Amino acid sequence: MEGTVVAIVVVAVLALLVLRSGMKVVNQVERGVVFRFGRARPGYRQPGVTFLIPFADRMRKVNVQVVTMPVPTQEGITKDNVSVKVDAVVYFRVTDPVRASIEVQDYVFAVGQVAQSSLRSIIGKSDLDDLLTDRERLHEGLALMIDSPAAGWGVHIDRVEIKDVQLPESLKRSMSRQAEAERERRARVITADGEFQAAQQLANASRIMSDTPEAMQLRLLQTVVEVAAEKNSTLVMPFPVELLRYFDRAAQHLGGGAPAAAGAAREAAAPAVPAQEAVVPTAPRPAGESREAPAATAPEPAVEQGPASAELP
Repeated sequence: MEGTVVAIVVVAVLALLVLRSGMKVVNQVERGVVFRFGRARPGYRQPGVTFLIPFADRMRKVNVQVVTMPVPTQEGITKDNVSVKVDAVVYFRVTDPVRASIEVQDYVFAVGQVAQSSLRSIIGKSDLDDLLTDRERLHEGLALMIDSPAAGWGVHIDRVEIKDVQLPESLKRSMSRQAEAERERRARVITADGEFQAAQQLANASRIMSDTPEAMQLRLLQTVVEVAAEKNSTLVMPFPVELLRYFDRAAQHLGGGAPAAAGAAREAAAPAVPAQEAVVPTAPRPAGESREAPAATAPEPAVEQGPASAELP
């Protein structure tokens, strides 16, 4: 009786050990691929507790998280014959755990090698300007080149990005000089454009002031106000000519006799012009007449001299 009980206990313990060896736990970020006698079972085990046939089944766990894999720096020559060094990063994940376990020995290593060769290929097909400015198109091209073989391995390429482009020092200096020259050109163009616009505005202002002389007086008064803001300055104001013109026009509009009086004043102020003397020719002397005798002269005609008038400008 005691031997039977011991045998039952031993069998129960062995059964528990067998069941324990066949019980597996699959994590949330993993999927289980079961191989029974060396052959892969269709489908894969979901996360949680799963049971395997002892001594017959073997399970391989595959991580389905997104893998971030840096691509080592690759040196190549661009399409425009510039030697550069480029490194990148690849984001991928497993979409079919069964194929990722069967079709390729190590899918992480395989994706890394494809990424390096694709990066070298994209460097040779692109110009330097594309590597520096048009990276979005290069990212799409790299992702397509890597995803083509990876799709057969049950791996999906989410994104590929170029991290850095290392240029030769001589090329960096040349690009720096080019950028400096471009900035200098823009500065000169902006300065010339500003001077051109300022000249246009000054020309417009001069035409307005010529049509309206009072505007010059207003501008002069504005300048006086601006200068007077400084307390330690002395301002000397000339007598404005516009004010004299204003008084002149006001005098002309006062009554009808004002213009005549102004014309008489201008005539009185004009310098007198001397009248030309009339020269009368004398008769020839006789041969026997003495030289000392005065020659007979005809009486000078009276020349009527009137006051000469000259208009003031």
